[in-house]
Amino acid sequence: MASYINHPLLKKDAIESRLYQQILAGDVLKKGNTMVVAPTALGKTIVAILVAADRLHKVKNSKVLVLAPSKPLAIQHEESFKEFITLPCTSITGAVKTDERIKRWEESRIISATPQTVESDLLNGRYDLSNVSLIVFDECHHGVGSYSYVYLASRYVQESRFNLILGLTASPGSDKFKIKEVCENLYIQNIVVKTEDDVDVKPYFNPVEIDWVKVKMSSELQKIKEYVDKALKVRLKALKNMGIIQTVSVNKVDVLKARGRVQGEIARSTNPDKELFQAISILSAVINLQHAQELIETQGVQTFNKYISRLRKKRTKAAKSLMWDDNFSRAVKLARDAEKHGWEHPKLREITKILKNELGDNGQTKLTTSRFDDKSDETASKIIVFTQYRDTLEMIHQKLEKEGIKSAKFFGQAAKDGEKGLTQKQQKAIIKSFRMGEYDVLLSTSVAEEGIDIPAVDLVVLYEPVPSEVRMIQRRGRTGRKRTGRVKVLITEGTRDEGYYWSSIRKEDRMKNQLIDPEVLEELNASAVERMENEKKVKVIERPKKDNEFPVVYADSREGNSKVIRHLSEMEIDVKVRSMAVADYQVSDEVAIERKTAKDFVDSIVDKRLFKQAKELSEEFKHPIIILEGDDLYTGMINPNAIRGSMASIAIDFGISIIPTRNSQDTAAMIKRIAVREQEGERTPIQIRTDKKPVSLMEQQLFIVESLPNIGPVNAKNLLLHFGTVSNILNASESDLQEVEGIGKKTAKDIRKVLDSKYLYFKNEIKEKKLL
Repeated sequence: MASYINHPLLKKDAIESRLYQQILAGDVLKKGNTMVVAPTALGKTIVAILVAADRLHKVKNSKVLVLAPSKPLAIQHEESFKEFITLPCTSITGAVKTDERIKRWEESRIISATPQTVESDLLNGRYDLSNVSLIVFDECHHGVGSYSYVYLASRYVQESRFNLILGLTASPGSDKFKIKEVCENLYIQNIVVKTEDDVDVKPYFNPVEIDWVKVKMSSELQKIKEYVDKALKVRLKALKNMGIIQTVSVNKVDVLKARGRVQGEIARSTNPDKELFQAISILSAVINLQHAQELIETQGVQTFNKYISRLRKKRTKAAKSLMWDDNFSRAVKLARDAEKHGWEHPKLREITKILKNELGDNGQTKLTTSRFDDKSDETASKIIVFTQYRDTLEMIHQKLEKEGIKSAKFFGQAAKDGEKGLTQKQQKAIIKSFRMGEYDVLLSTSVAEEGIDIPAVDLVVLYEPVPSEVRMIQRRGRTGRKRTGRVKVLITEGTRDEGYYWSSIRKEDRMKNQLIDPEVLEELNASAVERMENEKKVKVIERPKKDNEFPVVYADSREGNSKVIRHLSEMEIDVKVRSMAVADYQVSDEVAIERKTAKDFVDSIVDKRLFKQAKELSEEFKHPIIILEGDDLYTGMINPNAIRGSMASIAIDFGISIIPTRNSQDTAAMIKRIAVREQEGERTPIQIRTDKKPVSLMEQQLFIVESLPNIGPVNAKNLLLHFGTVSNILNASESDLQEVEGIGKKTAKDIRKVLDSKYLYFKNEIKEKKLL
């Protein structure tokens, strides 16, 4: 008979008493900031709930903040805490309006939220973390770089009067330095690792059986690959002869490093050798060929052909050189013929065989209990198939549809190659249908690895292995939650599939060894203690109670995730985030700042955004500034002289000052200095540009005339000069209009027709309704 945990804040008979979960929670409360590393389905959320209940009980009137990297996961945590704890719980995401977020924060004791939303609210002074007694970072391996977890941890340590941090993850990574970075960023002092092999865990853990399914490349694919290999070998030999690489046996990482070295040499030279640009072009072609190799080896001809179709549209020298290459052209022709004849990658036949065997010959799940019952999640057999590429996803989907197997495609929200992504609403609908048994198989890209509430499945099929131990752990964590789980991984023999398989195995072993290394743990503990002491000495700037106490900087809402705003908020600056039409920052009526990283500056030259933005800045502000952040301006593929020319044009033609900075912190310091200078003495409120300046009278007149048939800027100007006013133009006859240079009989007739014809809206509306 099961026993349950009793606690004043826990619902009666809600949480089953599991010793290992209670020990984990006790460790957190006793030892301080802790990262709990445990496989999916071991109940890490329950550990967080136990710790939260204790903190809320002992620290009166305090709050608990649970952070998750996605909106669905944040809402899932809200539901979990509501199920077990008696105190008010809520969720805060970007989908919730500002006033409602403030209300929810004030009225709730447990808040589940997305980190970007909380960061934005903190920077705008909507609430603070002073009375948060526990902060939980779910999927805490995200706590690196500029991710919001990093800022929130720092802010929490500074603000909270009684802080405790709990990080949860199934896979912090195999890289010792990344693990250390996560721990340092989140002030982790203690790491606790639980595995399926632990004695106290085994009774509650469903083992996951992994089956590596090997297939052999077909002769058709092998022939295509041989031609791609030849095209690649020619270019690698050329690079070796140029001294760019030492050997033709190179992988993707080697090629990327070589490209970085060449780009660095171009950046350091005032007049780069043409051979360097030739090398860049060849290296780009090599990267394309290596990708083509991977698609042929691991995906199939359909995915390969779609990649070639996209490659044809590129106008780069590298892409054009491949299309002209005899060997590559032969590979492309063979692949096109293979698709016409229906020659598939062996994986496609194998995956169909696996799914048919699992589902039964009639394509129905072997467990047939109440397919449309809410409880079908626990009874019907469910399968998820992971693949790297959307093109492969579509290929598998078409194959399964032909075989009578009901499948649903599941991918991210971003558009790709003209195909719209799935909205969050569409994703929810697909998951709900899958849970209810309307689909037998869920076909997914990496989007379903974490952060989305996917129901537990009986079988996970990986169309290809991935070299990341984190992603492998996340993928197989989707099975084995309710009963013994199974994973099948398809591997093409003699290809990079095998290399990726061994890579993930080695990385996972290394991760486990490092997490239990006493020296590593001792080092992390000492580092965390030191950082926390240092953070406590940093004064968190409270919002000024009096006007004009600190300099004010208005920041555009699109800068919300940049480190600059974070640094400004720590510099005695009153940062106000607003939606701005022009510029990223504004410090006075006359001074606005556009911040560009070196990469963005170069990209904006290529896509022609730069001069449009410069024009708007110079029109809107008397003293516009561009801050150019970073020291890698000349490391891209664009000629340095083109960059220098653009900078000269910005400064001379548009009168915009360009100020270089080293990094985001330096940028923040520079913005502060400009703000202090502009706001010295008696200050007046800054009128921020939420909209662009209205166009002038002349511009409005030209706009109206240019809307007439066959009238461009030149003819519009001629018409206005001839007639004097827009009204005179509108009242002019056909013969009067033809007196203007550039206006012929047909144009004059078309103008009068538009001006004199009756508006037919109602007739068209009736016609359309009849058609419907």
